[in-house]
Amino acid sequence: TSSDPDGPGKTHHRVIADHLRSTSFLIADGVMPSNDGRGYVLRRIMRRAMRHAHLLGSQDPVMHRLVPALVQQMGAAYPELSQAQALIEETLFQEETRFKQTLDRGLKLLDDEVAGLGEGAALPGEAAFKLYDTYGFPLDLTQDALREKGLSVDTDGFDAAMAEQKAKARAAWSGSGEAADASIWFDIADQHGTTDFLGYDTETAEGQIITMLKGSETMDRAETGAEIQVVLNQSPFYAESGGQVGDTGEIRTETGAATVTDTKKVAGVFIHIATVNEGHIETGQGAQLNVDHTRRSAIRANHSATHLLHEALRRALGDHVAQRGSLNAADRLRFDFSHSKAMSEEELRQVEAEVNEFIRQNTRVETRIMTPDDARALGAQALFGEKYGDEVRVVSMGELAGSGKGNDGNTYSLELCGGTHVRQTGDIGAFVALGDSASSSGVRRFEALTGQAALDHMTQQSEQLVAIACEMKAPVSEVGSRVKALLDERKALANEVAQLRRELAMLGGASQGQGPAAKDINGVSFIAQVLAGVSGKDLPALIDEHKNRVESGAIMLIADTGGKVAVAAGVTNDLTDRVSAVDLVKAAVVELGGKGGGGRPDMAQGGGSDASKADAAIAAAEAQIT
Repeated sequence: TSSDPDGPGKTHHRVIADHLRSTSFLIADGVMPSNDGRGYVLRRIMRRAMRHAHLLGSQDPVMHRLVPALVQQMGAAYPELSQAQALIEETLFQEETRFKQTLDRGLKLLDDEVAGLGEGAALPGEAAFKLYDTYGFPLDLTQDALREKGLSVDTDGFDAAMAEQKAKARAAWSGSGEAADASIWFDIADQHGTTDFLGYDTETAEGQIITMLKGSETMDRAETGAEIQVVLNQSPFYAESGGQVGDTGEIRTETGAATVTDTKKVAGVFIHIATVNEGHIETGQGAQLNVDHTRRSAIRANHSATHLLHEALRRALGDHVAQRGSLNAADRLRFDFSHSKAMSEEELRQVEAEVNEFIRQNTRVETRIMTPDDARALGAQALFGEKYGDEVRVVSMGELAGSGKGNDGNTYSLELCGGTHVRQTGDIGAFVALGDSASSSGVRRFEALTGQAALDHMTQQSEQLVAIACEMKAPVSEVGSRVKALLDERKALANEVAQLRRELAMLGGASQGQGPAAKDINGVSFIAQVLAGVSGKDLPALIDEHKNRVESGAIMLIADTGGKVAVAAGVTNDLTDRVSAVDLVKAAVVELGGKGGGGRPDMAQGGGSDASKADAAIAAAEAQIT
């Protein structure tokens, strides 16, 4: 900003520096800007610093350009800053770009609100809440801005408006009431301990039923048809966490059986959501536990593919890529990652090819237990926002010479993960990218298929391609060129039809080639036409052709495009000081049921909705020629 850091703007510089440090460490710790929780605290810190940059005269995003200096000074002592530098810079840039729009709009609205307030007055809380709720302008920034003007905010009124909104939100929300209160699971954990997970090594095991619940009520016996939640001392069922869905399968005792439809976890207690489908089951019974092998295998494949995908994305797009969420289900995988723009087709194919390369490599997937510090020393990728205990599970897969990861520095993917995985990367089978889309601000969502689902998808695509080839009576290898030829032909025909329509319009539908008749209005030659079969985008070219034919005059064309009406007007240069095309269009648009309309004195356009008022629109335009 060229502002002297020791001059009048010293306070601004210090606020920016302090808040930059806080912001960078929060992002490095996995916190991302959002509208609630820690993310909202981060956003408020960021926006306060950005406002001070604005007060120094900064017109463009500046915070992200300060990160390298921070990393240079503090990166050696705090290596997590260096590791997350690209993500910090990207997040700051995106947030500051968006906030500038909010700030400009909010300050203007704030000025309007306080225009009539005297020195020492307070802005009504309802107005401050409107700025916050409708326009995203935080209360603390409103207070900062008003403090500089010698004004304040009625915070009690703001709090009351906030409370009223929350009350409305609570009234509009209705819970399902199906799950037990979370406190129950903490009580069970205190009384019986957490569930031992056996599922890394086996999909079948024996366990003992510790307790059963239906809703919030514990029960000793569940009969056929009962929908219950079962807690066991140990279980091979994976409980939903880390993006991996919970296992399904069967719990069988000597008196009955229950089908497990999902497995969840609260306070370390595994909750088997089940329906008794045979006999009855009782608390205290021993049980044979069987995970659905086919479904678990598909989930494992998707989860392992997600690890390969994460690394492939970082290599293709940059080190700023970090996991922001995932879904590893039986039928698909979904991976959310930090990135500001859509992936190109070339990038998608590059990532897909790299993942498949490491699947074909068919290396062993290995897991080791170690301390978080040891894991990071080996180059393991930790998930931002995750908190780890004294020991972590590290999953490695793939071989890439010189990667710098793993004991030998040649591991492709190395991540901290508590999920289940394939034994060899080849067990994933195949990987097909379905595409990426926007998940939220600064976050993209990559979707893909693996294994049999990927093969089924490719078969379906192949069958569709063969069907198209048969319709075109062409070999599959020529379908692309044939389709391109058809599209080119269609485009040429469309252009030819459009030209014929324009020529017909110029003739006014007559067969003598004279075109529409001109009408003299106060010495100005005025041509008006209502056209069918012509689009609104064709009107300017038709106007120009009319201008060339009449040499001097004003023209108005109205096109009925089916449900919508387009209108355009043109005035030759010798008459623009007397007649404005903008005035002609605005007068016509009102009659056509539209609003606005604009352009230049020699060419203007507008639209409406009522084609039946075309004659009235033309008459209104004629009235503008004086």
